[in-house]
Amino acid sequence: MGIRYVRGVPVEVVPHDPGWPASFERVAIDLRAALEDVPTAVVEHVGSTSVPGLAAKPVLDIDVIVPGDDVPAAVAALEARGYVHRGDLGVAGREAFLAPDDDPRRHVYVCTAGSLNVRNHLAVRDVLRARPDLRDEYGAVKLALAADPAMDIDTYLARKSPVLQKVLTASDLTDDERLQILRLNDPTA
Repeated sequence: MGIRYVRGVPVEVVPHDPGWPASFERVAIDLRAALEDVPTAVVEHVGSTSVPGLAAKPVLDIDVIVPGDDVPAAVAALEARGYVHRGDLGVAGREAFLAPDDDPRRHVYVCTAGSLNVRNHLAVRDVLRARPDLRDEYGAVKLALAADPAMDIDTYLARKSPVLQKVLTASDLTDDERLQILRLNDPTA
């Protein structure tokens, strides 16, 4: 089955694995084949595994981006391929899936094109690819947080929010959009 975060389970962050892009491409080929009847679908490698040189949780993040009208067709196509639809998990414009296998470990989402969630994922990836200084700062924070054996996923997300906000300041997201992302990652903000 796919990956689920469980409260109380330590957060694992590892140095960048140069094999992650090839693993993504292998999954992307399968996803594109599954989505052949949804011609608007774009498959994007997002998250820390998509940034060369960045430490990351060893789980690929993959966004299948479609216009809103095509979300039901994309959801159905992934379900037909063995992915288990989990709903939006509280994030508007994003439908989460459990993968049919763990090779590679991955999170797959069907996302509405132009939604804040998609824009956030693409902005973080693109800024970190273009700015080695921010990539290294973000990676150092992630490694330091994960080194705490008592770290849980909710605290991890909240405590990396300040550096993530710094990354997003270098993007085209507005102040209001960055605040929405901050509140999603750190409900106490």
